[in-house]
Amino acid sequence: MLNNTTLLLLAVAAGVVACWLLLGGAAGARDWRTASSEPVGIAPDPAVTPDPLIQVYAARAWGWRGYFGVHTWIAVKRTNGAAYTVYEVIGWRLRSSDTAVAIRQRPPDARWFGSVPVLLAEKRGNGIDALIDRIDRVAREYPYAGVYSAWPGPNSNTFTAYLTRVVPELGADLPPTAIGKDYLGDRFVARAPSGRGFQLSLYGLLGVLASGPEGIEVNLFGLSFGVDPLAPAIKLPFFGRLGATSTTYR
Repeated sequence: MLNNTTLLLLAVAAGVVACWLLLGGAAGARDWRTASSEPVGIAPDPAVTPDPLIQVYAARAWGWRGYFGVHTWIAVKRTNGAAYTVYEVIGWRLRSSDTAVAIRQRPPDARWFGSVPVLLAEKRGNGIDALIDRIDRVAREYPYAGVYSAWPGPNSNTFTAYLTRVVPELGADLPPTAIGKDYLGDRFVARAPSGRGFQLSLYGLLGVLASGPEGIEVNLFGLSFGVDPLAPAIKLPFFGRLGATSTTYR
């Protein structure tokens, strides 16, 4: 008869295998130099889209980190803009620069080193240019631009959450796999990453949040567990959101 320890080890092993299969095999087997960065066709063509637009994206992180979490970013296009501007944090920029913040023109829906992005939130129409001004100003004032830590933060998801808090109009629900979104630095109380509701967080390691877009989440050592009663779903580490989509379009 199997004892409890053996059963636990088998359960953990089964979970690891399930994650491996779910995420498409060994992430580390891919070569980052040849991984695709082609757009996937989610973002409207700016040449035929005069309206201003804000989009929030997530894609599985590169390599082994992709088993645990995602990389997130925000893309904007102003009224009659000819291209998108993307705001994101890229940790390895610190090797050659004094800031990890990247503000640049690129396809907003490009694959992240082969990983297909998912659209989390979108807002377009009247008043969006003013929101873009707000995003740009806050991005350039990001207090952790010279620091990067994959766990528990500050990282790319810390940056995106920092921006989405100042544009609650987006109602962005960053997935539980966005490790680092709950990192608040020396603060312990803040708005939830959606900019609505509230959260308590101890350096991104322990905490709780509640809001309309996100539902209720508990953070244990950087891993988020939660439930969304409004768009019924459960939120789990590794797997992300299971249930109804929370993507917001306005």
